[in-house]
Amino acid sequence: MDKLELKPAVHFSGFVKDLPGSKSIANRVLPLAALTGLGGTTIENLPDGEDVTLMRKALEQLGVSISANKGGVHVLGTRKQFSAPPEGTDLFLGNSGTATRILTALLAAGTGTFRIDGIPRMRERPIGDLVDALRSLAGPDGTRIFYENKEGFLPLRIEARGLAGGKTRIRGDLSSQFTTGLLMALPLCRGACEVVVEGHLVSAPYVDLSMKIMEHFYGKIEREGHHRFWVENPSGYHFRNGIFRVEPDASSASYFLAAGAIAGGPVTVFGLQKDSPQGEIGFTDVLERMGAKIEFGEHGIKVSSSGKLHGGDFDMDLMSDTGMTLAVTALFAEGPTTIRNIGNWRVKETDRIKAMATELRKLGATVEEGKDSLVIHSPAILTPHVEIDTYNDHRMAMCFSLVCLGPRGVPVTIRNPDCVGKTYPKYFEKFLELA
Repeated sequence: MDKLELKPAVHFSGFVKDLPGSKSIANRVLPLAALTGLGGTTIENLPDGEDVTLMRKALEQLGVSISANKGGVHVLGTRKQFSAPPEGTDLFLGNSGTATRILTALLAAGTGTFRIDGIPRMRERPIGDLVDALRSLAGPDGTRIFYENKEGFLPLRIEARGLAGGKTRIRGDLSSQFTTGLLMALPLCRGACEVVVEGHLVSAPYVDLSMKIMEHFYGKIEREGHHRFWVENPSGYHFRNGIFRVEPDASSASYFLAAGAIAGGPVTVFGLQKDSPQGEIGFTDVLERMGAKIEFGEHGIKVSSSGKLHGGDFDMDLMSDTGMTLAVTALFAEGPTTIRNIGNWRVKETDRIKAMATELRKLGATVEEGKDSLVIHSPAILTPHVEIDTYNDHRMAMCFSLVCLGPRGVPVTIRNPDCVGKTYPKYFEKFLELA
């Protein structure tokens, strides 16, 4: 549909038992399960959003057997590296940053000719730092990577001859996906290899998450914090028991948790705990600081609220996706809300800092837009009947659904609501069930 009108809903409460699995986990598990060389892995709770579907299709193009079974999706690991037929392989990865960055690195460690491309927005998202780092690992006789159009951006042509190893560097302040892709390729190098992260590593929990999944498949990496990583004797990935369950997506959970805080709740989200490896679980601490009540139980997270929230100063570096949920929640808070360390928003599905500021102002908020920050002053009364532009960004659509909630909620129209299909195709069905 072109538009979805959401009417005011004073109350929002209930149970969320069917959150989709984490896209971030899924798009790391899928390619590594394919590279174990032996045995099959059943991946349970694999999400069916566009990003994961693009990864699945790409792997199938690369000859990976992926089939549905009773427990979930079965990936047959029959190779130790990816290879292309003599005519090469063209991969289209839409606007999936995770799939693009991870596969670029893993294909560079393989053999054959690959071409990677995406939608126009993906062609605007940088990849040059990752390519430079991979070129350093390739060695004189290894993989060569070429830009087919604009330097530093898709489309890419990868003439893969493997990665020799050695030492390389990567900027930490652009995207943790660059570091993730690079680290996932290290166990596939022919010799000892090392990565030095220059500067501050943004969204560091995603790198920790990647390493945890790599270790599941015996891809062990040594490290010094988030600044230096190395492998002395790379030996690839190996089969390890047949089941991997994908944890529910913490970013998707944030919209329901925020809804409970805004409209009182209680809302219980099943399947997530405080010790989740997903950095976005920290959003519960943010809501608690704003005045909501958070309870971690045996089966998940329960949020409730008096409906009175207050702003504050929040560093969202470790949970940047949920910073968008915070920005809309700030409309219901007394006092200003400052959101810091979100510079990487500018290279996401859209320039999220600019997009968020634009749409919040439509609703009557005063917004100060910084290079890597937002300061939001909520209006006394929200402007009703606003049409929210989503910029084909799934998170813009989901977080602005919150505008209709609670005693201060107003009718709002979401343009292009189907963009939520990137990660959570049934989001609005579940949202309207609880509203």
